[in-house]
Amino acid sequence: MISKKSKKRGLGRGLSALMADVSEAETVSDTDALNRADRTVPVEMIAPNPDQPRRSFDQEALNGLAASIREKGIIQPLIVRPNPNLVGNFEIVAGERRWRAAQIAQLHEVPVVVREFDDIEVLEIAIIENIQRADLNPVEEAAGFNQLMEKFGHTQDKLATALGKSRSYIANAVRLLTLPEEVQGYLRDGRLSTGHARALITAEDPAVLAREVIKKGLSVRETEKLAKSGSGNIFVDSQKPKESSKSVKDADTKALEGDLSANLGMKVALNHSAGEESGQLVISYETLDQLDDLCRILSVSR
Repeated sequence: MISKKSKKRGLGRGLSALMADVSEAETVSDTDALNRADRTVPVEMIAPNPDQPRRSFDQEALNGLAASIREKGIIQPLIVRPNPNLVGNFEIVAGERRWRAAQIAQLHEVPVVVREFDDIEVLEIAIIENIQRADLNPVEEAAGFNQLMEKFGHTQDKLATALGKSRSYIANAVRLLTLPEEVQGYLRDGRLSTGHARALITAEDPAVLAREVIKKGLSVRETEKLAKSGSGNIFVDSQKPKESSKSVKDADTKALEGDLSANLGMKVALNHSAGEESGQLVISYETLDQLDDLCRILSVSR
C-alpha cells in the first residue's frame, strides 16, 4: 500500500544512490553473505511488495533456484524494509525470487539487509532492478512506468533520463496499457511481440486482430497493414465499396492520441472535422476509479 504521506516529487535522492544501496548488499560472496546481512528473518515474517511491477514468476526457474539454494544456501541477502502495515515484520525491496525459492527449498529463515526506504524509493528500486535484469515482460514494464507517473508524478522525460531510456521508449511502453486485457495477455505470455502489440494500438478492435495475427503467424509489418483501415487492410474484401465518408487519421493525429493515452492511462480518440478547426476529444474509461482519476486531473487543471 502506498503511504498517504507519499507526495509527488522528483526522483528523490537519486536512482543511482538507491541502486548503490542494493548493489552493495547483493554483490557478496558465498562465504560472507550471512556476515554482510543484518540478520536472518523467518520467511513468514516477510511479505512481497504489493506494488512490485513484476507479476509473473517462471515456476521452472524458481525450482532451479530452489535447488541451488538447497545446495549452497542464499548467496545474496534479500533487501527489506520494516513493513509499514505490520509492526515487527518486513516488506521485500529486492529479492522476491529468492524469497519464493527459499520457501520451495523449505528454508525457515533467510538473510536480509534492512533499509529505511519510503514507498516511492521501493517502487523505483523494484522497477529499475527488474529492468536492468530484463526480468519484466512488456506489460509489467509499462505498468511500472505508469505507476511512477500516476502515483508519484514523474514525467516521461524524468523517467527516460533516470532509466537511461529515450522518452519515446517510455511513451511507447505505456501505450501498451491502452490495449484490451486480452491483447495484454497475449503480450505477457509471448504470443505477441511488442512490435505486434504497438501496431494494434490504433486498431478499432485490437483483440479480434490479435487473434488473427496469432492464428496466421503474421509478421509485424503484416500486422501493421492489418491494423490500417480501408484498402491498406490486407483482410478487407477488395470487391466491397470503400467508405468514403470515413477519413483516415494522419500520423500526427495518431501520435497525439498516443501521447494523451499514455499520460492519462486511458484510451483517447481525436476526431477532427475535415477542413475546420473544430472536432471532438473522446476519453474512454474502463472503471469508475479511472473516471475519478480523470475528474481529479481536470479539477487540478482549473
